[in-house]
Amino acid sequence: MDIMKNKNFYLNLSKQEIAKIKQTNKRPSLLLHSCCAPCNSYVMIALSEHFDLTLLYNNSNIYPKTEYDIRLNELLDYTKDVNKKYNLNVKVLDSDYNSASFHKKLSQHNDHREGGERCKKCFELRMDEAYKAALKHSFDYFTTVMTISRHKNSIVLNEIGEDLNKKYNSDIYFFSDFKKEEGQLKSKAIIDEYDMYKQEYCGCAFSYKDYLDRKQKDGKK
Repeated sequence: MDIMKNKNFYLNLSKQEIAKIKQTNKRPSLLLHSCCAPCNSYVMIALSEHFDLTLLYNNSNIYPKTEYDIRLNELLDYTKDVNKKYNLNVKVLDSDYNSASFHKKLSQHNDHREGGERCKKCFELRMDEAYKAALKHSFDYFTTVMTISRHKNSIVLNEIGEDLNKKYNSDIYFFSDFKKEEGQLKSKAIIDEYDMYKQEYCGCAFSYKDYLDRKQKDGKK
């Protein structure tokens, strides 16, 4: 985008789009790339005010498989509770898990830095897969929950979304910055209420190794 991005740029874009939706008096469908229950905690509720929501758990980056299953099962349990509490019908789709293939692609971009090129490639791969699923199943919108995370750059994520619009000659990407307007505080309140699983690392095998190294160093101390 050529327009200067201030700190509320993507938040304002999301508000503008929701204002358009309200004028139609319809509830469009939205496919939300979802990495875990903590990130979805507040976002799922907020988006369900305006969209018929489906979650896509496509996260072959998560290593090992036991960790993948823990995060998926917690997301399923939380979604079930949210559906009951708010009288919703949010569905969860689970993609095939192929960690070996995914990490082979990531290893080509391993700059050994959390938040660097490796992480950007991880976002691109997962968001591309989810975008294609949204198009295949004729969703009105697609977005990722990851802009809620304080560890992830919302500008990078939204620029990936914009690139996907261009790649697939579509405009279904819903720009967002879920961490804005106390999104993280609202998430934390829900996470504490549900006593959600505290994740010790982002997810991939590289971050898992860093986590184990930290534990070992802490043990030696």
